[in-house]
Amino acid sequence: QVHVVESGGGSVQAGGSLRLSCVASGSGDSIVSMAWFRQAPGEEREGVASIYLGSNTTWYADSVKGRFSISRDNAKNTMYLEMKSLKSEDTATYYCAAGKWIAYDFRRYDLKYWGQGTQVTVSS
Repeated sequence: QVHVVESGGGSVQAGGSLRLSCVASGSGDSIVSMAWFRQAPGEEREGVASIYLGSNTTWYADSVKGRFSISRDNAKNTMYLEMKSLKSEDTATYYCAAGKWIAYDFRRYDLKYWGQGTQVTVSS
């Protein structure tokens, strides 16, 4: 069983920064792609950023391009989401997901393993 655990959420003022971390541990299906999703109250879950581990190719939602950066530290088995210039509309629960693949537009994916989420609150 693969366990996915996110950390690093918190409260920050608009314009501030946060770094989320995600560790996937245990044994299970091979993990080839990882992604961050978020869900605000009353809203649908949306893809934010993803990374293909084979080539470190990354994709971003238009709403976060230029502000968020996804990366992976293989030595630490950890994925990160660096968030800068945060806006109130970035407030949401952020989820880490891992699995086989995810489309560049986040609309289709095969991600078997999900974390419990970490809350990010941005105050204006």
